[in-house]
Amino acid sequence: MKIIGLCGGSGSGKTTASDFFASLGAAVIDTDLVWHELCRPGSDCVRELADEFGHDIIDSDGGLDRSALGSIVFADSVKRARLNAISHARIKDETVRRLRMFESRGKDAAVVDAPLLFESGFDKLCCVTVGVVADRETRIARIIARDGIDVARAEARIAAQITDEELRRRCDYIIVNDGDKNALYERTASLYKQIVGVDIH
Repeated sequence: MKIIGLCGGSGSGKTTASDFFASLGAAVIDTDLVWHELCRPGSDCVRELADEFGHDIIDSDGGLDRSALGSIVFADSVKRARLNAISHARIKDETVRRLRMFESRGKDAAVVDAPLLFESGFDKLCCVTVGVVADRETRIARIIARDGIDVARAEARIAAQITDEELRRRCDYIIVNDGDKNALYERTASLYKQIVGVDIH
């Protein structure tokens, strides 16, 4: 089974590319969704986080109060590093479990959709890495349209993430998403066929 690591900054179109990979037959593991599922009320993960950061981070339903946790780690680099260590380890274990499951089911390919693919070390799980990039103005316009925020906040979000230049340097393949969805689909499908070596119908 080919394991494809997928990353890209906000507004790049990574999520759409991930959806296209799924439509082409790949199993997709969205690491953000995995984290949300791991933090369900009463989970071992929530208990570990509460032991580490205090029980004020548990909401009334027994789940994770993300805003409370964020306020604790935002201004404290040591605590933020500790949160990253816990979250990345938990997500990685669950991702590996799912990859083994998909392989046992005979999947040709699986996509690990991880915004922090390299920072988390998840790239080491993958056969190849793919970055989705788009020019800055296009990304800003997409973020504003999607999230209803102003230009300054969209720019700040981009500035806080890995640059497209860094993605171009580190990824095995790059998908340039500077057109419409049809163009992105064609590029994604062509790359999928190249990586996995299967005919696309």
